[in-house]
Amino acid sequence: MKRREFMSAATGAVAAALGTAQAGGEDTARRRRPNIVWITCEDISPHLACYGAPEARTPNLDRLASEGRRYTNAFSISGVCAPSRSCLITGMYPTTLGTCHMRCNNPPPPHVRCFPEYLRSAGYYCTNNRKTDYNFKHPRETWDQCSAKAHWRNRPDKDQPFFAVFNFTNTHESQVGHDLEDEDYVKRRLPPDERHDPAKAQVPPYYPDTPVVRKHWAHYFDLITQMDRQAGRILDQLEEDGLAENTVVFFYSDHGVGLPRAKRWIYDSGTHVPLIIRWPGHIEPETATDRLVSFVDFAPTSLSIAGLPIPDHMQGVPFLGERAGKPRDYVFAARDRMDERYDIIRAARDKRFKYIRNYEPYRPYAQYLDYPEGWAVMPELRRVHQAGQLTPEQALFFRETKPLEELYDLDADPHELQNLAASPGHHEPLERLRKVMDTWMRDTRDLGLVPETELKGWIHPNGKAAQAPGVTYPSESAPGTEARVFGRPINDWIRQLNGADPVLRTHAIKALGLAGAPAAPVLLSALADPEPAVAFWAAEALGRLDPAPPETKAKLDTLLGHSSVAVRLAAAQALCRQGAGQKALPVVLAAIGDENAHARLYATQVLEEIGAGADTVRPALEQALKDDVKYIVRVAEHALAGSKR
Repeated sequence: MKRREFMSAATGAVAAALGTAQAGGEDTARRRRPNIVWITCEDISPHLACYGAPEARTPNLDRLASEGRRYTNAFSISGVCAPSRSCLITGMYPTTLGTCHMRCNNPPPPHVRCFPEYLRSAGYYCTNNRKTDYNFKHPRETWDQCSAKAHWRNRPDKDQPFFAVFNFTNTHESQVGHDLEDEDYVKRRLPPDERHDPAKAQVPPYYPDTPVVRKHWAHYFDLITQMDRQAGRILDQLEEDGLAENTVVFFYSDHGVGLPRAKRWIYDSGTHVPLIIRWPGHIEPETATDRLVSFVDFAPTSLSIAGLPIPDHMQGVPFLGERAGKPRDYVFAARDRMDERYDIIRAARDKRFKYIRNYEPYRPYAQYLDYPEGWAVMPELRRVHQAGQLTPEQALFFRETKPLEELYDLDADPHELQNLAASPGHHEPLERLRKVMDTWMRDTRDLGLVPETELKGWIHPNGKAAQAPGVTYPSESAPGTEARVFGRPINDWIRQLNGADPVLRTHAIKALGLAGAPAAPVLLSALADPEPAVAFWAAEALGRLDPAPPETKAKLDTLLGHSSVAVRLAAAQALCRQGAGQKALPVVLAAIGDENAHARLYATQVLEEIGAGADTVRPALEQALKDDVKYIVRVAEHALAGSKR
């Protein structure tokens, strides 16, 4: 639905409500429209007493659950805040919007509005207190008030319905990982008799059981207790103002616990969140549901609660209100660039099984990320790993490569430690979820596989029109080859590559790049593809072939002058990996000064891979230290520090 059409429909809905008021009074009609309050916190999994967490002390949220409904299968779309928040505010997948990378600042297309605008057009007073972090700058029209003082109490007309968001940050990763012995910090903690005892901490099996881990795991529950008190104050204010009976209250977290292998990851430890909703007269108290709910559902659900139409571009399913749809069968999650590191991963989950697809299995799980390395737990995990003291399950996170696919039976293995992708007895869920994944990525037009240097040109409507590939690809792979990627024969991917849809062609070349030598002829042809995203992934994959076809270096050489900086860098990196970096290195050095920040980040990563010991590399890394993008600086710092070890 176009914005003009939607606004007309919304105005009609309001007019109908006001028309009803002729009989019962306009004020009465307005009061009947429910208020909506979102109480959100950061970086927690469903570790509340009402969810069965034995360590938790959460009386206020437990009370809210007793007055409403607990959702036991609620999930964020990402294991980190900004992509998840872009989903919450728009009702769209960040992989569709191009907001899937951390702090990417990619504005959505003009027809996609932040959903509080629709509520405001229908007469709601909308406030946000106060975090945004939507991966783009929200329009001024989004909120009536967005600040640390934003509150429904500030609305000029006390009979006006409202939508109010309160975001509590004290459970954030930075607080979980804080130096707990810091004097000022100790003063802000719970009194000693209220703190959680590290000796009683129930440490998840993917962490080593050490004093450092126990201390911070217990402290995480201290922070949840503090947050519970903050939530209680908002609930008390609703009671004080006589608004509780006509207010729908949501409580949820922006993603899972803020510790390694959880935050930033799309295992359940990073995406499974608490969700409690109280709606007097509409939701039975003391109930629970295992209905699958995704963050993409929250915006359309809020509009449905308000009795408003749902814009056609929203991708979620309302699960409450006049327009509630049937329960979904699957939820999805995505991991793309996390701070300064790339790692493309997708997940599809039903109520029992989780399927994970690793598009960059050659990257280690525990890539160095500056921010989490600055807190106590990640260095502790590395220390225990280097000492050879991790159990096999704990050591999984430190593997240098990943399997192409992961499959978990969450009933039997809730911590996702036993990969069943190769299990003959689990062929059915694997095949089913593979197809579900392919369909979701196709139907939602997943842009996460587009190089970030190229991405903004793809985001707006018709940013990439369908066109013939311009290259003749063989319709069949090498005779006798039976290679498969993600369960599909590589010939299927070749046929997709021969199509006109640029998104699907990009998906196809990325998959073919994981097939190894059987796909080499296709990859060589793809270097000449007019679509830079296709040529990029072909060059990247050829750089990893060992041995590569004899003509690889000569063909990569021709790309060093390509019009796309992404393709130039991919070809240069591939040549460096193939031992032909003499001509390629100047291309990388030149990109350190490119106007495209993503090109500078990519170039810095290539230099880090080459090593700061090279005389020509060190000056470029030192130049990168002066960049105004912190992620580039972090890569350069790590590269230079590594040369000193």
